[in-house]
Amino acid sequence: MNKSKQLFTLITSEGELQVSLKEVDVPEPKPHEVIVRMEASPINPSDMWPMFGPASLDKATFDADKKALVAPVHKPLLNRIKSRLDQTLPIGNEGAGTVVKAGDSPEAQALMGKTVSILTGAAYTEYACVPMQACLPHLDSTTPQQAASSFVNPLTALGMVETMRMEGHKALVHTAAASNLGQMLNKICLEEGVELVNIVRSQKQVDMLKEIGAKIVLDSSSENFKAELYQAIDSTGATLAFDAIGGGELVSDILTMMEASGSKDAKGFNTYGSDSNKQVYIYGGLDFSPTILNRAYGMTWSIGGWLLMRFLGKLDKKRVGELYQKVATEINTTFASSYTNELSLEETLQPENVALYNAKKTGEKYLIVPNKG
Repeated sequence: MNKSKQLFTLITSEGELQVSLKEVDVPEPKPHEVIVRMEASPINPSDMWPMFGPASLDKATFDADKKALVAPVHKPLLNRIKSRLDQTLPIGNEGAGTVVKAGDSPEAQALMGKTVSILTGAAYTEYACVPMQACLPHLDSTTPQQAASSFVNPLTALGMVETMRMEGHKALVHTAAASNLGQMLNKICLEEGVELVNIVRSQKQVDMLKEIGAKIVLDSSSENFKAELYQAIDSTGATLAFDAIGGGELVSDILTMMEASGSKDAKGFNTYGSDSNKQVYIYGGLDFSPTILNRAYGMTWSIGGWLLMRFLGKLDKKRVGELYQKVATEINTTFASSYTNELSLEETLQPENVALYNAKKTGEKYLIVPNKG
């Protein structure tokens, strides 16, 4: 346990991406830290920008001498990421494993031998040293594979509902809603009686969400989509949306239909639109093209970014603990995740595997098993 294999990413100022496997020392844990033998780490969409940046992965190759995936980065794009250039950075937002060593504080020692999920930014490693505060302890019956995706998707889904209540909204709109996260959000909303408008991109995804009980699912590829979107927003009173896509006109369409619903009974001049605030949070970037706004929704609206860790920082420790406990209790029901394939650290670097997991296809999620033989 003195050494650990770990994945790192580097983009040079000359325009080359290198995602490499290196051997690093495992530190001695400080009193408040633990060493986790990592057994399962998911590859989330939020991991892929730190891993690859704007590299041309269709031109990626594996350099056996460097033990690295190598790909070119178009030089005009380097200015977008200048803060990270020529730095070798760890990757992997989350994962799970077993605590095999702990600092000498009683709280850290209490985690010895337990299965924990961690949120670290350096989860693609055989052994991770993290503060005990970054650990979510699980029930003895929960395996690391079951616990692997305990932070990013579950807490984001819970955070969406929490945000809705904190900001005074009563219903939600969610895009790319057939995702693993979207399915979790549906289960939470059904359990808590929250009305949810799901937006997906195919009839197959509509059917999938309907099978788990989703009440309102709209296909954005339908000819009647905008009319159906208005009806859904009007019937639920939704004034808050979370968008995983980013690019295109969908954010604008959602705001337009919120305004149409809010102003439907207006009389006389309605220069500034409805009084109720219409809010869209962009929390993902499935489409990196520009977000296009056709401003037809009055003056009481907002668009902003939403990031899980900054949101959790707004909550008191007691509430965060309650959310953690809910995830641990329901990790095999509400927050269950399934995986298409398991990859070793070495297999994660193979261009043919990168092409598969970087496609970000609905229903296809990959799991890194760092200690896989």
